[in-house]
Amino acid sequence: MSELSKQFGIYIHIPYCLQRCTYCDFATYVHSEIRPPEVYVAAVKKEISNKKNLFRHQQDKPIDTLYFGGGTPSLIPAHLIVELISELAKFGYRTGPNTEITIEINPATVDEKKLETYLAAGVNRFSVGAQSFSDRLLKMVNREHNSAQTIQTLELLKKYDLNFSFDVLFALPTQTVKELTYDIKVATEMGSRHISPYCLTVPEGHPLSKNRPLDDEQIEMFQIIHRELTAKKFHRYEISNYALSGFESQHNLLYWTDKDFWGLGLSAHSYARSAQHDMKPQQWGSRFWNINSFELYLQQMESESELAGLDHYIPRQIEHLQKHESLSDYCYTSLRLDRGLSVDKLGEKYGSKTKDAVITLAEDLVNRSLLQNSEGHYRLTENGVLISNQIFEKFSFSEDDL
Repeated sequence: MSELSKQFGIYIHIPYCLQRCTYCDFATYVHSEIRPPEVYVAAVKKEISNKKNLFRHQQDKPIDTLYFGGGTPSLIPAHLIVELISELAKFGYRTGPNTEITIEINPATVDEKKLETYLAAGVNRFSVGAQSFSDRLLKMVNREHNSAQTIQTLELLKKYDLNFSFDVLFALPTQTVKELTYDIKVATEMGSRHISPYCLTVPEGHPLSKNRPLDDEQIEMFQIIHRELTAKKFHRYEISNYALSGFESQHNLLYWTDKDFWGLGLSAHSYARSAQHDMKPQQWGSRFWNINSFELYLQQMESESELAGLDHYIPRQIEHLQKHESLSDYCYTSLRLDRGLSVDKLGEKYGSKTKDAVITLAEDLVNRSLLQNSEGHYRLTENGVLISNQIFEKFSFSEDDL
């Protein structure tokens, strides 16, 4: 196995929030409505201990990435984050000087003391979930903070010259191009080295589905984001992520490049790409995940002891991939990246017959100017990016296709 294929990351879910945002469908809770974080973190520690051999081939070398997501990880006491880092190390999953350690933070939840606690523990990347600098839009989506608090948080990060990412939400009801352009301008001027623009996605009938920009206006917003950021030397390395060179999210790249990752905590998902783990051999990889009920998660962790392989997970929390499912995922995630889908790597993983079938499909899209073939990599064109979901559907394979 190559060193590149051995890359490995860990995600820890912290489900506490100040409030539930109107657009959110993640496993999160208002902090005052569930048991205190000390109880939850104790359960996550138990999970680490019980499942410590799940990725035993990754132990005793520095992990590549560690990501604290949520929810709002910065809402809980900082020492609990440090304890989780220490707990992982105790069982062989240690961080090192080159480990990217990210924590998601919200405005008004981090002060200088908390920040210094993070830094002393090795945290070196911060993801700021502010979404906008428009107070009226923040109020609309039920965000607790305001733009002044966002500026204050960014000034603190800038004071320490820290690496931080900034989330921007667009296509909100009544949102204007001027407001969106201002969001991009301020985020970059305040020192963000990574920008993640997300188009609001809500089901029909949702309160936020009314008065949204029309489809053509949403496309214009997407193009404005691209133009503004590329003018500031950001490059789009993934459809929804821009970064200055060298500041790409290494953790998220694991998800998009077929690498192992271990998800800990409520509703967290994991992926093992091959038989190189404490499980029965699975040629095309396995997905497995935790339950999304807070109380049931606590009960499950409390009642469990150390078990072998995936015995921690009930059948409905496990999916062993078939070849066509793995191939669909591989093509989809590869095409999301600016580097594109490598023909050589595709052949190495799936064989020449499957590779030829994918090339035939891709070449049809090249002829329609939706993909381009650059040095053995199929990449989305600008027209392809705008209809990327339709293109990904073309690479959804069934068992009969192979």
